Amino acid sequence: MALYRFRITFEDYDDVIREIDVKSNQTFEDLHRAIHQSTGYNPEYSSSFYISNDQWTKGEEITYLPNQKRIDRRVPLMDRVKLLSFIDDPHQKFYYTFNFDRPFDFHVELMKIILDETPGVVYPAVIKSVGEAPKQFGNVLNTPIAAPEGDDFDFLNEMGLSEEDTEDFSKVTDTGEEVGIKKTDDDEEDEFGNEFADDDGFEDEGKLPDSDDY
Repeated sequence: MALYRFRITFEDYDDVIREIDVKSNQTFEDLHRAIHQSTGYNPEYSSSFYISNDQWTKGEEITYLPNQKRIDRRVPLMDRVKLLSFIDDPHQKFYYTFNFDRPFDFHVELMKIILDETPGVVYPAVIKSVGEAPKQFGNVLNTPIAAPEGDDFDFLNEMGLSEEDTEDFSKVTDTGEEVGIKKTDDDEEDEFGNEFADDDGFEDEGKLPDSDDY
């Protein structure tokens, strides 16, 4: 049975490379799972391969865990489509999107066709791994990660502030109105009735500036 050797790279992380050998009669789901065996990601997320040209333009779609729209469009399922059905070019390309909710995009390119299997190897097989895959951004648990104790004010440190500085921040309600700041009678008088009270030459109420000031 012939083998396909695919080179897989992240679209946004060129330094992360995987090479995977897959039997020609294995399915797109087999390749999907092999990719995430190599990245350490949980593969159980809606994803799709797209038949692509040299410019990585998306063509026909082959999907995994489809949403209703894909079901209605009768998009072929990965577990039902063998790789050999879409290998028309010795350098066939597939554009691959993993997890539509928090997507990673990949370029998948056929590098060579190998005529003989290696005895004792279980396929698909990851034969080359370069670079560390980026974190899966919560895909595995889909739950917020609680901040460790003592890190409550890390964002203040990044801003060059201290914990005490938080006392200077006013609290904001859900409606966007500020609370916790109470105006005094003096503040109201300064704002509406005595707006120049603090200006030079007007310290004493009712006192005009000396002529020498002009």
